[in-house]
Amino acid sequence: MDVTVYSTKPYDRQFLDAAATGQDLALHFLEARLTTDSAALARAGAVCAFVNDDLSAPVLRVLADRGVRLIALRSAGFNHVDLPVARDLGLHVARVPAYSPHAVAEHTMALILALNRRIHRAYNRVREGNFALDGLLGFDLHGKTVGIIGTGKIGEVLARILSGFGCRLLGHDPFPNPVCEALGMDYVGRDEILSRSDILSLHCPLTPETHHLIRDEVLPLLRPGMMLINTSRGAVVETQAVIRGLKEGVIGGLGLDVYEEEADLFFEDLSDQVLHDDVFARLLTFPNVLITGHQAFFTREAMTNIAETTVENLIAFRQSGRAPHEISVEMIAGKP
Repeated sequence: MDVTVYSTKPYDRQFLDAAATGQDLALHFLEARLTTDSAALARAGAVCAFVNDDLSAPVLRVLADRGVRLIALRSAGFNHVDLPVARDLGLHVARVPAYSPHAVAEHTMALILALNRRIHRAYNRVREGNFALDGLLGFDLHGKTVGIIGTGKIGEVLARILSGFGCRLLGHDPFPNPVCEALGMDYVGRDEILSRSDILSLHCPLTPETHHLIRDEVLPLLRPGMMLINTSRGAVVETQAVIRGLKEGVIGGLGLDVYEEEADLFFEDLSDQVLHDDVFARLLTFPNVLITGHQAFFTREAMTNIAETTVENLIAFRQSGRAPHEISVEMIAGKP
């Protein structure tokens, strides 16, 4: 089966080639993102897409016309896919439901620790011969209240880590996790987790209900000086609102691995260019903001899991016309 792989970086090819060895899959790697223009390059069979590829209705129609039958996502999230249109066109969509929750949870913890102890600022100071400690004061994580919105596999691993630090745990999720409850997590409503959390970490999928979950209207609910971490999906946070929160001191620290307008920025080397995204540039001016370029998933273990599950989906679909991790009608309706 021919598989057109979009948004390819050298590491994608490395792990996918290894997973597909001996599996009779013809992988055709493209550096280009999937758009209405690049969709015309797809070969009949399957396409493999990543988080910032365009899978809106116009793109899906081009893919269907090209003879594509399967869209194999190299991600767990599928908010960038017009699922009803895909279904109407007879396109199957499969994903990687879980790869390494440890990867994202550990990166989340790294952001918390780096922000709290000002590691990014201290690193630059020492390189310049400045060993002063002014402005680097942090706080003990022990005894602090950490709220986790979204307590699935990643939220659960983060809860385990935070429990080891001696943090008090709050959770918000329509489906409480018994493992988190066993760790002492109290499940509370949205307003309560916003108002009680010293640190708030977001691990929910992007849905109509979670779009701009953090926005202007909820800023008054936040504990003054709290830390906000987002390693889920960029649009869960309204960027302009958090900028206002930072300016007003409501948000005392912001750690992001995702950004709602990241498609034209992340995964590319733009170091010799002027950034035209004024909102993102404004974020970079704050000393208490730490941003990484959607790398939380990027570990050897996670990349291996992603590649192997993607190949599993492709092989099963070639053999039976169904992939083991297809997105169901219930998922399209927003149900678990």
